[in-house]
Amino acid sequence: MDERTRQFVVSAFQNYYSTADIKLPPEFTSREWGFIEFTSRQDTFMKRHRAFGSEGELHDYLRGIGPAHAYYSVAYYKYPGAPKMKEKNWLKADLIFDIDSDHLPGGINSYADMLEKGKKETLKLLEFLMDDFGFREEQVHAVFSGGRGYHFHISEDSVLSLGSAERREIVDYVSSKGLNLERIFSKKDISGDAGAESAKMSVFPSEDDGGWGGRINRYLISYLSSIAKDENAVKILSGFKGIGKTTAEKLVDTFQDESRVAALKKGKMDALGGIKKDILMTFIGQGVEQMAACVDEPVTADIKRLIRLPGSLHGKSGMKVTALSIDELETFEPLNDAVVFSDKSVKIKVIKPFAVQMKGKDLMVEEGVQEVPEYAAIYLMCRGVAEYGR
Repeated sequence: MDERTRQFVVSAFQNYYSTADIKLPPEFTSREWGFIEFTSRQDTFMKRHRAFGSEGELHDYLRGIGPAHAYYSVAYYKYPGAPKMKEKNWLKADLIFDIDSDHLPGGINSYADMLEKGKKETLKLLEFLMDDFGFREEQVHAVFSGGRGYHFHISEDSVLSLGSAERREIVDYVSSKGLNLERIFSKKDISGDAGAESAKMSVFPSEDDGGWGGRINRYLISYLSSIAKDENAVKILSGFKGIGKTTAEKLVDTFQDESRVAALKKGKMDALGGIKKDILMTFIGQGVEQMAACVDEPVTADIKRLIRLPGSLHGKSGMKVTALSIDELETFEPLNDAVVFSDKSVKIKVIKPFAVQMKGKDLMVEEGVQEVPEYAAIYLMCRGVAEYGR
């Protein structure tokens, strides 16, 4: 970024911060703060170990420097402004989850496609937090990072004292790391006059069970019932490794039978009529892969990490780090709703061709001087593919 471009972007950010609605974290005076400024040099560094005693002091700082990135610590400290970590006196920390869209499996077709996949992954994680861990909607605070993904912030007393190891276990759980699928199958004693060996019934979790067991039951029955309704069901199922035509036909018969499906929902494996456990494992393994949430483990495990400030701007996009309610999350469109700059024309010099979709428009720029809306100009300058005016 050359000096003219830097001055233009910093001025735009300062103007934004003059009226911005910044969402401060709980007990913000106990947080460490860090900032990265725009520079015309290649090297950048973070100014951290800062503390603010009032909301006005923080707002004045943001308006004064127009930072490229603004962060605060997930940790609460007794002395947040101390220059060395060991001098800060750690007290507790919020529980944070980070979904980074460009780290998700599968191909990415565009920036918009990447962000949409990130939102779907975020909603998947939300199910774990609410259904498996029992958090209520108002306890889980969603944030669009302004760049590539989403964060969840939880500041409840029940999680604040958790150490790195416990937080890492939570990530392992939602990502299915270490999940032993063999253990979901078991034998249950049943009453009757039969011998001890035959007085056991094969079971697996019911649809009402908590945790991964109930999830697996619901996925398996939903998935196979859906296939069984297809006129080409036998052909589809025969395409799976280890499943021949006879087994495929058995699966179709089973999952077309409402009474047997009802029994399976209760966890009664005998309703499968002799279909081997290994066959089920083919589908269960696929289901676990689809249901597991892809979370950035180092972010959650780090009890002293700095996280983006909601309401601030992202210096690589010019978009707003946006706090969202759970109701807002599903319909949120980052390339429209997180765009804060205007439609007025700005002259730029494009250094290399680039394409992006913002505010419902497909913007494609070629090398050379041209005029684009301010929001696009700032995005392109922040991305390093354009310079201001010429």
